[in-house]
Amino acid sequence: MSETAMLDVFVIGGGINGASVARDAVGRGFTVGLAEMNDFASGTSSAATKLVHGGLRYLEHYEFRLVHEALAEREVLWAAAPHIIWPLRFVLPHHKGLRPAFVLRSGLAMYDYMGGRKLLPPTKTLDLTRDVTGKPLKPGFRLGFEYSDCWVDDARFVVLNARDAADKGAKIFVRTKVVSARREHGGWTIELDGEGGRENVRAKLLVNAAGPWVDNVINGVMGKNGARNVRLVQGSHIVVKKLYDHDRCYIFQNGDGRIIFAIPYQDDFTLIGTTDRDYVGDPKDVKISEEETDYLLGAASEYFAKPVTRDEIVWSYSGVRPLFDDGASAAQEATRDYVLKVDGTASEGAAINVFGGKLTTSRRLAESVLEKIEGLLGHKGPAWTKQSTLPGGDFPTLNFEAEVRRLGMDFSDLPQKLTRRLMRLYGTKARVLLGEHKSVEALGTHFGADLYAAEVDYLVAEEWARTAQDILWRRTKLGLRVGPEDVARLEDYLAGK
Repeated sequence: MSETAMLDVFVIGGGINGASVARDAVGRGFTVGLAEMNDFASGTSSAATKLVHGGLRYLEHYEFRLVHEALAEREVLWAAAPHIIWPLRFVLPHHKGLRPAFVLRSGLAMYDYMGGRKLLPPTKTLDLTRDVTGKPLKPGFRLGFEYSDCWVDDARFVVLNARDAADKGAKIFVRTKVVSARREHGGWTIELDGEGGRENVRAKLLVNAAGPWVDNVINGVMGKNGARNVRLVQGSHIVVKKLYDHDRCYIFQNGDGRIIFAIPYQDDFTLIGTTDRDYVGDPKDVKISEEETDYLLGAASEYFAKPVTRDEIVWSYSGVRPLFDDGASAAQEATRDYVLKVDGTASEGAAINVFGGKLTTSRRLAESVLEKIEGLLGHKGPAWTKQSTLPGGDFPTLNFEAEVRRLGMDFSDLPQKLTRRLMRLYGTKARVLLGEHKSVEALGTHFGADLYAAEVDYLVAEEWARTAQDILWRRTKLGLRVGPEDVARLEDYLAGK
């Protein structure tokens, strides 16, 4: 069993919170380690509705601080990663039996002006009898409101934060379980069991960003008992065959007070979600239930003229959100805000436990964690992430299409659909991935869809991919387009690396 030198900060958890904290900390000059027991974003962070948004419905629960912070982050994150984040327009049809039109109009007015919107277009009113977005809907919907939020490739967002942290010097352990963490000699001794076998890591401060497992870490890894800080809420989604031809999204109100989204997805599909229900059990075992599937199909069919049926489902996924338990009576009423709790002092070895959070506020959450870290360990460098870009995002926010054209011209013998997909996933790093591979033949073994060995090799070398699942469902979404034989050949290829 080996042991490394003392680090300043060690992070448990490779979801968006853990990756963001590690990136911010190492960028300020702290020495940082991070351990993820599975693959990056293999839990909650890849099971979201994949939005960078303020959370329009949170206004009803008076979460004004959270909404304001999230709205302000939309354009900050868009500028940081314009390849994996981009603006969307959402259509909210007015349902006469639910919230009055003046309530929706007032809420959207607040939404427009709370967050310092600059590039995103404002809300506007729609006549659904004339606008193209009304055509897929039942004829009874006449009034609608259209507003802005952003899309994010959630799993790639996590990986790029981790990649940037590693590029800046963080020591990253994937598929590495933290067996124990104990206070010794004014710091922490952290025992790891991972790809390299057992080893110990020493750190002055521990950040527990284990998401749904945060209480498990406190109770088991850290040796305390009785931690009950999180409320596990299940959110499930279905992906169906494309329901309409335009590029806008829908947000539908339901009679139970919840909302669902219908969002264009991967060109040929529509994403519908999410559900909100309390979850009991091991988060790794979560999967969509028949009840949730029926709920999503029924809620969408309440609005679309053509009912959405079970045989149109091509994929589903489910995740568990670790919300801070504020005693709310219903899952959809529990706070989506994050809570940070410090355990211990710098002299004995402090721990910062992270509860809650969401993709949109992950950068700000990391800044809040760093304020606590600096209060315990002292100041290093200044806050820096607000003006930074993630790997591949180093081009002007509005220039994505221009970058696609440039890549296509420089690799003119490759299919345009492939170069566009690579630009969307990797941004300017697509040029690193392609290297001197100017033809399809030069890209190596074909694994179905437009996945070739050159991309697989890049993902293994640069993004910690180990399995076909990592590549097909988290690094890309090509799992929607390949067959079982393709998956088997990819697994064989990876086993030989």
